[in-house]
Amino acid sequence: MSSSQRFRPLTYLPILVSALCAVIVGQMAWHEPRYLVPFAAIALVTTVPRLLARNRMKRLLMSGDVKQVLGTWEGSIERVMYPETMAPLMAATAYASYGWIEAARNALERAVKGPAWEAALEQRLFVEALLDTFEGDQAHALAKAEALERMPMPRSGPIARARIARLRRGVSAMARAFAHTAKQADEKVLKAAAVASPLIHWAMRYALAIVAVDRGDKDEAQKLLVGAPEWPKQSAFRSFHEELAGRLA
Repeated sequence: MSSSQRFRPLTYLPILVSALCAVIVGQMAWHEPRYLVPFAAIALVTTVPRLLARNRMKRLLMSGDVKQVLGTWEGSIERVMYPETMAPLMAATAYASYGWIEAARNALERAVKGPAWEAALEQRLFVEALLDTFEGDQAHALAKAEALERMPMPRSGPIARARIARLRRGVSAMARAFAHTAKQADEKVLKAAAVASPLIHWAMRYALAIVAVDRGDKDEAQKLLVGAPEWPKQSAFRSFHEELAGRLA
């Protein structure tokens, strides 16, 4: 077993501590109901702002406005290690996720090919699989998506690992959808990936629409196109949307 696959007890410590706190609070509220109101108020004060911020970010990521997304990431990009490599990679990730093929390729070219470049293999495979898919290079897209799925899982908690697994499977399913070789289970995989990451929500939606068209379900494909952003001409999603809408008409 690799070091990345070993059991790491400290990974689960925050979950255990949170569960223990919840049990203690529940017992106190059960024996002394007057504590219930202040506990509920504290919970609201600590969780509501975070939930609102998360919903705002989700709406932004699903808006398709790549410029605004990059503007929001600017502070994080400035603090990242090896910015000469990671800043262009983060930009390439955003551009690729919204179908800006040329901008994503240019960002990849700007990234310094040093230690951070080699360490960011997973992110590079993710970006390149998206770009190859959108460019119609399905053989390379499928190969990179499969390589991404074979990578060892990072050292993280169970929730993060499950999310990463959904994203990896989603990229493979997306590549198969665009190659018109979708498997029976790919529809479920694409839906799960769209939920797991709002950043690639529309990439997964267009893949789902292709799967629906291929199986002759035009009503479902039409539903999947509803609410799509008005993509700029720089985005390949604009031509994908127009082509699908034309076929459905």
